[in-house]
Amino acid sequence: MKILMFFIFFLLIGAFFIISNEKIKMNSSENVNTFFEKIGDWMDDLAVNGKTVIGFIVKSEWLPDKEKAATGN
Repeated sequence: MKILMFFIFFLLIGAFFIISNEKIKMNSSENVNTFFEKIGDWMDDLAVNGKTVIGFIVKSEWLPDKEKAATGN
């Protein structure tokens, strides 16, 4: 439950930053469409960056070298 709340909070903060940085007034359908395009682009960037980070983590060698572990160095 805490993870879900953090995720929702993170998305809301991102949405508020997009609205304030782009100076989007949410009073017309054109501006709402612009907002959804911007937040969609932001979420796509999050997914790509997340994929890159997770790929790096998965490809990293986490176990110690067998030779070093055997000699104690």
